[in-house]
Amino acid sequence: MKHLISLAIQHIPRKYLQLVGHFIAKSLSLFYLGNGVQCPICNRQYRKFLPYGRVPRENSLCPNCLALERHRLLWVYLKNKTSLFNQAQRLLHIAPEYCFINRFESLDHLDYLTADIESPLAKVKMDIHKMPFEDNSFDCALCNHVMEHLTDDRQAMKEILRVLKPGGWAIIQVPFFPPFPDQTFEDPSIAIPEDRLKNYGQKDHVRLYGKDYKDRLESCGFQVIEDHYVDSLTTDMVKKFALPKEAIYFCSKIRRI
Repeated sequence: MKHLISLAIQHIPRKYLQLVGHFIAKSLSLFYLGNGVQCPICNRQYRKFLPYGRVPRENSLCPNCLALERHRLLWVYLKNKTSLFNQAQRLLHIAPEYCFINRFESLDHLDYLTADIESPLAKVKMDIHKMPFEDNSFDCALCNHVMEHLTDDRQAMKEILRVLKPGGWAIIQVPFFPPFPDQTFEDPSIAIPEDRLKNYGQKDHVRLYGKDYKDRLESCGFQVIEDHYVDSLTTDMVKKFALPKEAIYFCSKIRRI
């Protein structure tokens, strides 16, 4: 199972996986019946979650809604630490994940817009380096594991800041591969996929983020809270939802006085 999933991720383009992945995962769910874990997004229970990743991680992918560990953590954080689920807001979702789209669209108080350069799930096709939105257009934004693919991540960060309203916020997550370097490493001359895999952990990544990621966001104008929220949750909850030990980067656009 792990070997087949790894091959599919490596050789099937992401945009096609987004279209058919949920059918494949649901077909496998019968083999995972049980109550050892629960997805907080769709509330389905399983013996364990599916393995997932180029180097497959055990207990990772929800067979029903395709939520990964990071998606489940983000959902719990959004419900418990933001006003997204109970206050009228305009939300920009960059590179939208399947597990979130229908659930955000069902919230009547949200003005919800999805956008991406190639995803078949997105309503607006755009280049994040130069988004087709006016300044101060959105109350909040979600951008999960996008920056590591971009030629100019700082420009993308500045674009997210630009389209947020004063007082608005964004959650901008990136992957980290241990051992974490002190400084983000990037080298434009590393262009061969195999060399990118060796240096960045994935063939389509163009940098390896380090402990300076918060500083990188702040250098683009955000006020950033590096929130180790998962550490505040009970051990039982972390185990039940199979949550990762990673920080949430909550980025605010400060109001001008």
